[in-house]
Amino acid sequence: MVYKAAEERYDNLPARRMGDTGMILPSLSLGFWKNMGGEQPLSKSREVILNAFDNGIFSFDNAASYSSGAAEETFGHVFEKDLKAHRNELVVTTKAGFHVWPGPFGEFSSKKTFVGALDLSLQRMHLDYVDIFYAHRWDPHTNLRETAETMDLMVRQGKALYVGVSNYTTEQFNAIAPIFAELGTPFVGNQVSYNMLNRNAETTGIVDAVGSHNKGLVAYGPLAEGLLSDRYLAGIPADMPIHWSSKYIFDNGTENIHAKIVGLNEIAQQRGQKLSQMALAWLLKDPRVGSVIIGASQTKHLLENIKMSENMDFSNEELNLITEILNK
Repeated sequence: MVYKAAEERYDNLPARRMGDTGMILPSLSLGFWKNMGGEQPLSKSREVILNAFDNGIFSFDNAASYSSGAAEETFGHVFEKDLKAHRNELVVTTKAGFHVWPGPFGEFSSKKTFVGALDLSLQRMHLDYVDIFYAHRWDPHTNLRETAETMDLMVRQGKALYVGVSNYTTEQFNAIAPIFAELGTPFVGNQVSYNMLNRNAETTGIVDAVGSHNKGLVAYGPLAEGLLSDRYLAGIPADMPIHWSSKYIFDNGTENIHAKIVGLNEIAQQRGQKLSQMALAWLLKDPRVGSVIIGASQTKHLLENIKMSENMDFSNEELNLITEILNK
C-alpha cells in the first residue's frame, strides 16, 4: 500500500527548540534502541514509524551500534519506501562511540572511527546527511579536540547538519562545549538517561550545564525500562533488567522503588493519565528538555504515549507531591 502522510500530523504534539540553536524537535522522538531491527518484523516496525510520523513525531533517533546496524537498516527501508518525499520535515539522528566493528577502531571517538561510522550509518539509512550526529559516549583515550574537530569536519562536509554529545557528565560537557563554540560548530546539546526515578541529570548539574551554554537536553529511558508504567504496579521482580545508567536506583532495594511507582500512579490517576504519560509530561516541564525519546514495538503503546500531550501542565501541589514521593 502506498503511504500518504496524515495532513493533520502537526496538530497535537508540540515542538521545542534545543536552546538557542536552530534545531527544533518534537516533544517526543522515536528511538530505535531495542525496538527496531533484530527480531522485530520489518512490517511491524514500519507500522510504528509511520504512525509516529502521522502523529507529530518527526524525529527518529538511531545509533550505529543498535542491533548491530539492523536498526539503521530498518529505518533505511522505511525511509526509502515511504518517507523520502518528507526528508525536509524529518530530523534523523545517529550516534557512534559504542562497539560497531571488530578491532581497535570499532569504538570510541577517534577521527577514523567517527568518519567510518557515520559513512556506514548514511549507507544503511539511505541518507546523504543526518540532522544530528552524536558522540555516543566520552572517550578517555582520545584528545578531546580531535573528537570535536572531527565532528566539525562532518558538518563542513555536509554529512551532518548539527552535532551533539550523549552520556557526557557535567564536567565533560563543559569541556567540549567551548571547543565547539570556538570552531563555530552547530552544537545542540547532550542526550542523557533521565526519568523520574533516575534524576542524575538534575542532581549532578547536567541540566544546568546544558542551560548555561544555551543548548538543549534530550532525555532517553524516560520510563526506566517500564518501571514507570502499569507493568510493575503489582511488584518488581528481584532480577529486573535495567539500563546501566539507572541501575543505582535499586541501591535501597526494589521495595523502595515499588512504593514510589504506586504513589506516582495515584497522582497520575487523579490527573486522568496513565503513569507512563505523566512520567513523560513530567520530564517536559523543564524547557531545557528539548525532546524525550520513547521506544515502542507496538502502535498501541506508541499512541498511548503520545496522549501525554493531552495534559502536560502540573500544579504546584502536584509537583510538590511528586517530589515528596521521589525523595523518600
